[in-house]
Amino acid sequence: MSGLKSLKKRRRVQIIVLAFVALALSTGLIGYAMRDGINLFRSPTQVLETPPAETEVFRIGGLVAMDSLVRGEGETITFVVTDNTSEVPVHFTGILPDLFGEGQGMVGQGRYVGGVFEASEILAKHDESYMPKEVIEALKEQGNYVAPDGSEAGN
Repeated sequence: MSGLKSLKKRRRVQIIVLAFVALALSTGLIGYAMRDGINLFRSPTQVLETPPAETEVFRIGGLVAMDSLVRGEGETITFVVTDNTSEVPVHFTGILPDLFGEGQGMVGQGRYVGGVFEASEILAKHDESYMPKEVIEALKEQGNYVAPDGSEAGN
């Protein structure tokens, strides 16, 4: 009888160990699969303080600096994105959203190469009072957020 209990106990330990190994393996595989799918958001100040690797894809957000929008030949556009503390030049080849403009909130996805953010995608606000949540939080963090009604919001 004691041999049967020992066998059950050993089998139970083996199942628990196997479950932990399977859990660790699946967690590792999920993390490996998502390594390129996770795009971190950064403000211009964060990008300049700790520049990302040239191969890292991330999102940058802020306001399009006034008088910085330059349309090149074809679909090439350059502008500066700011959080009212720091500025990062942006190059984008493509069609900008209809609501994109100077002084407006934007989020761009791409890489930071040679001191210039090479955007592969640009997102713009939806109406005169919309700004991406991440942009608002970054501006508030630095004390530079002005609400659409002109008041300085601290909440």
